[in-house]
Amino acid sequence: MSDDNAKNLSDRIDALEIRIAYQDETIETLNATITAQWQQIDALARQLKAIDARLCEAEANAPASPGNERPPHY
Repeated sequence: MSDDNAKNLSDRIDALEIRIAYQDETIETLNATITAQWQQIDALARQLKAIDARLCEAEANAPASPGNERPPHY
């Protein structure tokens, strides 16, 4: 191999290694972001479930009011 070919090959390998390093960093950042989003989604889902349970309980314990009954013509 000539010195030019060896230098060219070495430069190409260096460029690929740099590119892979940036891609690895990007993948790690995206992974951390997705993990944080899933944690937030899980927390919001638990909160929604608790609110739904409280609403159902409140509706069950609410006294019947004339506004909730159907009119006689139905």
